[in-house]
Parts: sequence; C-alpha cells; structure tokens
Amino acid sequence: MTKTRNVLFLQSSSELYGSGKIILQVLRIYQSEGLYPIVILTGPGPISDELEKSGITFFIQNLGILRRKYLSPSGLHNRWQMNRKAYQFLNELDKKYEFELVYSNTLAVVVGAYWASQKRIPHIWHIHEILPGPRVLVSFLRRLLDKSTPAPVVVSEAVKKHWKSKLKIAKPRVIHNAIPYSEFFRDDYLPIEELNIDVDNLVITMIGRINPGKGQLFFVDIAKELHKTYPHCKFLMVGDPFPGYESIEESIENIIRDEGLSNTIFNLGFREDIPAILNATDIFVLPSILPDSFPTVILEAMAAAKPVVATASGGASEMVEEGLTGFIIPMGDVSAARNALSKLIKSVELRKSFGKAGRERVLREYSEENFVKETIDHLWRHLIKS
Repeated sequence: MTKTRNVLFLQSSSELYGSGKIILQVLRIYQSEGLYPIVILTGPGPISDELEKSGITFFIQNLGILRRKYLSPSGLHNRWQMNRKAYQFLNELDKKYEFELVYSNTLAVVVGAYWASQKRIPHIWHIHEILPGPRVLVSFLRRLLDKSTPAPVVVSEAVKKHWKSKLKIAKPRVIHNAIPYSEFFRDDYLPIEELNIDVDNLVITMIGRINPGKGQLFFVDIAKELHKTYPHCKFLMVGDPFPGYESIEESIENIIRDEGLSNTIFNLGFREDIPAILNATDIFVLPSILPDSFPTVILEAMAAAKPVVATASGGASEMVEEGLTGFIIPMGDVSAARNALSKLIKSVELRKSFGKAGRERVLREYSEENFVKETIDHLWRHLIKS
C-alpha cells in the first residue's frame, strides 16, 4: 500500500471570514496535488462543516491561540498551558500520521512552528497580520519565524514590508489572496426581505468581524454624518464579534437605539449570504482603524462590481486604485469619508465606472488561477527540499 503524504494544518479560527476562506482554498489545492491534509480547529464552526463536505479529516483541540486579550501575566500563563497541551496533542497525532509538513494559518497559531522546529519538519507560516506591537510579542514571533519558517507566505506587499525589516533569516513571499469569484457575478439574487429596502434607497455596506481594528464604530460615525444630508441611504453592517469583544457590538446597538437610527443602520451579524448582501449594495466601505493586511472582503466587493471606499490601513492601498476603482481615506477621518462617499452617492455613473474597473482589476491582478499556481510552486519548493 502506498503511504499517504500527510500535511498538518493548524487553523486559528473555525469561522468563515477572510483567513478561513483562504485556508479552504489552500486545502483544496493540496488535495489536488495528491496530499492528505489533517486539520486542527480550535472549535466547531462553519469551517468544520466545509471540511466534512470535502472529506477532510479534522480534529478539535485548543491551540492556545494568541489574542490581544491574553497579553497580561495571567493571560500569557493561560496561553503557555494551552500551548503545552496542544504540543502534546500534536505528538500523539504524529504517531499515527507521520506528518511531512506543517502549515500554520495566521500568526495567532504559534504551537505548530515550535513543534515543527523541534521535530525538524518543514513548516509554512501563512501570515495575514501586520503587528505594530507590543514589542515583546513582535520580537517573540520574529525569533520563531526565523527558527522555523524559511519562506513564510505573506498576503500583501504591506505585510512583507512590515516583517522583512525584522527578520534575519526567513524570506517572506507574497501570495495575494484569491477566491472563486463566480458567485459574485450574479445580479439575480432576490431582495433581502428583512431589510425593507426601497428602490429609492442607496445601500452602503461594511463586512468584517467585530474587533477593535475593523472600525465598526467609525462606520457608525460615518453613517450618522451622511444621514444628515442623505436620509435615503441605508447602512448595512455584517459580522459577529470575536469572543471578548461583545462590548463593541453592545456600543453599536446602543448608538443605533439612542439616536433613533434603527431604520438607517442595520447590524446583521454573521451572514452566509455575502454574495446576496453585496448584490443589494451600492457602495462598499472597509473602515479599518488598525493595520489590515489584505482584506478578502475587498476582493469580494470588487468581484461584485461595487465601488470601494477603504482606509489606508495596509493591503487596501494596494488593492484599490484611487479614483479608478474607489477611494482611499485616512483611518478614523469622518470628514474624508463623507467627502469620498458623497461623490459616489451623487453619481450613479461613477459608481458603475468604479465597479466595472474593480471587477476587471480583481480578475486581472488577483485571479484564482494565479493563487493556485503560486501556492503549488511554494508547496513543492518546501517538500522537495525536505
């Protein structure tokens, strides 16, 4: 019997946001190359459902994921304990599967890099983050990257620039995110009944998991400002909170209620019908207020032929062509957001022009075919060397 070539995948979240969608792409590519992925998830969720559909073996195990909320003495002690247990779990799993390669998705997963370096197994780290601090965390990750990962994948030039200046051995390689786009080309999705959107309304949408960096409260401030001049505009917010950031959602709901905006701003939570949401959208906004590496949702919005207004927060500045597919604005600047969005609100021709150019750009510069080609090349460079 031919021995299967097993690859261990460590996934930081079980949700189908940007990094989750990308790891599913990578898993399918590895399968197509004759490899056998074994995935470790931190808990059940939409990704586990997709893995079952694809016949991919997965396990649930606390991986001691690093989050900002753990950056305290007690929090770090908790993470050390969870990573120690995860390390032992990987040891037991390796006895059965004899892994040839370890793949860690996002810098929030650290146990795989350390385990792979100790076992002398090739390791790929897929970096989605720009981390300005704290210094001790950045220094720790830099040392672990240099020790474990000769060629980490980074999702944008912005991420590469950030980490390249810190690394002494590892050489980051840019592979831009890409997804299947066909479902975003349709324009025949039925209206979303619960929103009660009239044909005279103009819909402005943001999509992103609620956390301090994604800018949901900034988006609410933008909506409040635009509502004064453009009362026909409706504002959609899609995404649920990361565990520990429920207070941000509570603040959003309080503002909507206290300022009488319940018929203007709609907080929809997590949705699986993103193509339909974007089909109902006229303008897409990504209001990140912390570095955002390469937001997959911008690819989705451009594929749906929507103009994009995004903050200069990292990868968005590479993705959006200023004045051609959308506008780039400073982080947290309500006045700049109002000015950019007003131009699009006033001109249906400009919205169509930007949307058309955005779709052409995403298919030209961020094609799924190129993502597959680059990922396969990167994979075999690691396995051949091993």
